[in-house]
Amino acid sequence: MNPLHLFLPCAAGVEDYLAPEVLQITALPPGCITKQRGGVAVRGSFDHAMRLNLHCRLAQRVLVLLSTTEYRSEADLYRAALAVPWERWFTPRESIKVEVTAQHSPLTSLNFAALKVKDAVCDRFRDTAGGVRPNVDTQRPDVRIYVHLTTDTCALYIDTSGEPLFKRGWREDTGDAPLKETLAAAMIAASGWAAGDEDLLPLYDPCCGSGTIAIEAAQIACNIAAGSLRRFAFEKYVLFQRQVWSDMQAQAAAQIVKPEPGQTALIYGSDVSHRMVDFAQRNAQRAGVADVIEFRGGDALQRMPPIALAGVMLLNPPYGERIGIGGVAGDGRSGAQGPAAQTRFGARELAHTDDGGAFFTQLASHWKKHFSGWSAWMLTPDLKLPGKMRLKESRRVPMWNGPLECRLFKFDLVAGRMDKDKAALPNPAGASSSINVQGGQR
Repeated sequence: MNPLHLFLPCAAGVEDYLAPEVLQITALPPGCITKQRGGVAVRGSFDHAMRLNLHCRLAQRVLVLLSTTEYRSEADLYRAALAVPWERWFTPRESIKVEVTAQHSPLTSLNFAALKVKDAVCDRFRDTAGGVRPNVDTQRPDVRIYVHLTTDTCALYIDTSGEPLFKRGWREDTGDAPLKETLAAAMIAASGWAAGDEDLLPLYDPCCGSGTIAIEAAQIACNIAAGSLRRFAFEKYVLFQRQVWSDMQAQAAAQIVKPEPGQTALIYGSDVSHRMVDFAQRNAQRAGVADVIEFRGGDALQRMPPIALAGVMLLNPPYGERIGIGGVAGDGRSGAQGPAAQTRFGARELAHTDDGGAFFTQLASHWKKHFSGWSAWMLTPDLKLPGKMRLKESRRVPMWNGPLECRLFKFDLVAGRMDKDKAALPNPAGASSSINVQGGQR
């Protein structure tokens, strides 16, 4: 088969980090990888598509571009889809779903456009498979077909991932508005925490929720493949070779590195909600990194540094209606009030300010006093947050959290009077051991 044209869509702002990741995973020549708006294009093979699904942490999906044609009407879309040899990819036993996205398309109905493409795919199988047509399943299809329309161009893709790649397979316990794993990985990449060959610094999320950032970081440190716990759409495709895939999985498993027994943890998480801490611990267990992360309960406004070494804080803090000040919590029931409403849940469930200004002001004061020498990376849709915290950011990285335009702010916490407090902190096991991101221990 000729080289495939792959496309890996990602959240806006993540393209700069996705391209190097794809290069590392595939080991392709740099000329085969092109950064584009909203994703990365790759000239590779079906094996590369499988490997990217298994290892990629930043992409939303791995798509194969099958056709690019000009169009003016729905009839042109039908002809374009009818010309694609779908039978080389799957059989009529697999169910299908067609989804259409558009930018400045002249067509009046994207639903009708999707219907015409679906008809073409089914008619192609009717003509090539003895009259047998695939069924349509809009909920859990075996095959997802994507149509992207511009003003005059129609691009047809087949998806090799199935469920979006942020669904790693380990998250079963979540709170409100959980952070997607792909965005957590993008935050880690932007911070540079796992870049290079140096020993990893301690990493701490003081608003960890169900543990997404800490678990992603721990899997990176242990070299655990992002997709090692899940299934993919390509496993039902004609090109799929079970032995090749089994060998790929075995190779990934052999590269996993875990810390030695008794080694000091360097990844930490805490949350004001003990319920969320329980969720995070169970998620970490399923992700295979429970022995790499230390989760504890505690208010972000009161928790001291988890280790005597200065490190990196990385957090997607609660904001707006997700903020509760001073550890005050709600019970999760609609309209619940009074003492019973302040016993179970945490900062992500109950708001006491319109924009969280008091929370962030107190948080900045706490950091200045107790987290001397740390750097703090904070993802927020509030572009004026540094002013509210009375901190000057040293970097601001544009990122999108779904439809929300956000910034990842970096704050370098300046040393000061907190040195005396820091010197009094315990230094477990000398805090000298660390996990090397390349897979070795130092």
